[in-house]
Amino acid sequence: MPPRTPSAPPEHALLRIQDVAAETGLTTRAIRYYEEIGLLEPAARSDGAYRLFDESDLERLRFIRSLRDDAGFSLAQIGQLLEDEVARERNRLRFRTTGDDTERRALLGDAGARVDRQIATLEAKRARLDAMIEDARARRRHLDEHVANLDGGPDPHPGQGPHPAPEPGR
Repeated sequence: MPPRTPSAPPEHALLRIQDVAAETGLTTRAIRYYEEIGLLEPAARSDGAYRLFDESDLERLRFIRSLRDDAGFSLAQIGQLLEDEVARERNRLRFRTTGDDTERRALLGDAGARVDRQIATLEAKRARLDAMIEDARARRRHLDEHVANLDGGPDPHPGQGPHPAPEPGR
């Protein structure tokens, strides 16, 4: 039987932590830490108490990694987003199965509060990113002024004179 490749686990297969690490690009230490802080719960444990993960765990870990690496969220923010997602699914099921308008209104209120919190988190993230972008643009303008000065344009820092080259060894 040929060995299984990490990029294509069979459907419903349970994978050990080292296989999950290879599949997701995370370290085994990070995966254990995510379990420790409640971001992940392995699908099962083997008879030898090894953590076993399924495809939904892989998807969750990829999502966590993307939020952390691509979007720059903290693990606390990721935990809140994941908690909100679980609550959303739970509330959706309860909403569909209850005929009580009072309970439905409470479920909708909870969902609205969670969405408002997500919006606030995302807006704060956007504000920080906008500030970082503006800082980078200001640095670029400053560099462009120096290039223009070297090309005979106006000195970006009049009165400061040329800066001497540093002495060798300093």
